[in-house]
Amino acid sequence: MLVYSTLSINIKQFLFCIFLILISSFVTQQAAAQVPADSTAADSALLKQVEAQMQSTAAPPQQTRSTLTFNPDIGVVGDFQGSYISRGKRNFDAYLNESEISLQAVVDPYIRADFFISFGRDPETNKYGAEVEEGYLTTLSLPAKLQLKVGKFREAVGRINPVHPHALPFIDLPNAYVNYFGEEGLNDEGASLSWLIPNKAFYQELTFQATSGLTDAPAFTRSEGNRFLYLSHLKNFFTLNDNATLELGLTGISGPNAFQKVTNIAAADLTYKWKPLTMNTYKSLTWQSEFYVSKAKDSLSGSMNSFGLYSFVEDQITKRWFLTGRYDYAQKPYDKTIKEQAYSLTAGWLATEFSKIEFEGKTTDDNIGSRYYQGWLRWIFVIGAHGAHQY
Repeated sequence: MLVYSTLSINIKQFLFCIFLILISSFVTQQAAAQVPADSTAADSALLKQVEAQMQSTAAPPQQTRSTLTFNPDIGVVGDFQGSYISRGKRNFDAYLNESEISLQAVVDPYIRADFFISFGRDPETNKYGAEVEEGYLTTLSLPAKLQLKVGKFREAVGRINPVHPHALPFIDLPNAYVNYFGEEGLNDEGASLSWLIPNKAFYQELTFQATSGLTDAPAFTRSEGNRFLYLSHLKNFFTLNDNATLELGLTGISGPNAFQKVTNIAAADLTYKWKPLTMNTYKSLTWQSEFYVSKAKDSLSGSMNSFGLYSFVEDQITKRWFLTGRYDYAQKPYDKTIKEQAYSLTAGWLATEFSKIEFEGKTTDDNIGSRYYQGWLRWIFVIGAHGAHQY
């Protein structure tokens, strides 16, 4: 009887539990029927919002400095060339003329750093060597519209010297420029201070530079004493109209020479640019000239004077094709009786801003030898960051 009674009680409890479950299920269904149909979508949207907030909390954005990234802008420029010369035993050649690596970044709100490492070819030994082509710091926030540059840099001589050779519209350099400043140009170590002159009529910039004289320029040499190379440059830029600009520059240079005396050079540059607003992608014209007058003192004759110039016209004939014709006249800095005249024509095809192919032919005549002819093929290619060139 006891077992039967206990079993009866358990069955009653079980049935009572089943009854409660059924009642609970019925009440839940009735409550769900009264909920709006879009509650599921609202809950889903709320859930996604919560998950997004949790993700943003778990991985907060990284702090950045005053530049776009922590790393500097890095670029590589390749300069592959083939050449021909009518005199000598070896007339044809092909070579990787130069590879240039650029590292550029803003250090902080006060200074910017620019470094250019060059892996160049020595034409005499056909061997490659690495050097710092440029490496300098530039201030960003000096008062009174002043800017200071310190390090190794291409000096402010006219229009050609501040520009890297791969950015020029011709392959070889003008004869007068090479006779005075060499194939590498004036590229020296020191300081440069420029002042943006407050002139509302047109743009004016005055630059003073003092460098150690560590340069391969034929007109100058490094002094054994405390003589340095000094340079001043005045840039005047005029906007003629919406389609044309004119730039006039004046340069004065003074420094020690190979005779342990002083060489003074006065230079002037004139650049006219036409680029119509309605056709600026397809048409443009540039006329650029530079003039050099040198007075070099020596220990024998007292002083030697010489003169040189170049002038070229670059015509953009289509969107990607450019033609550049150039005339050169040059005397030697220490012997004005040696005179050179040359004519050259360069055709350039700019596939993009990262690649261009150029062909140049040149004829040179002087009063110490017979006329000779030269030709070049150059392929420039850029990877990585590509900074803007000087206007």
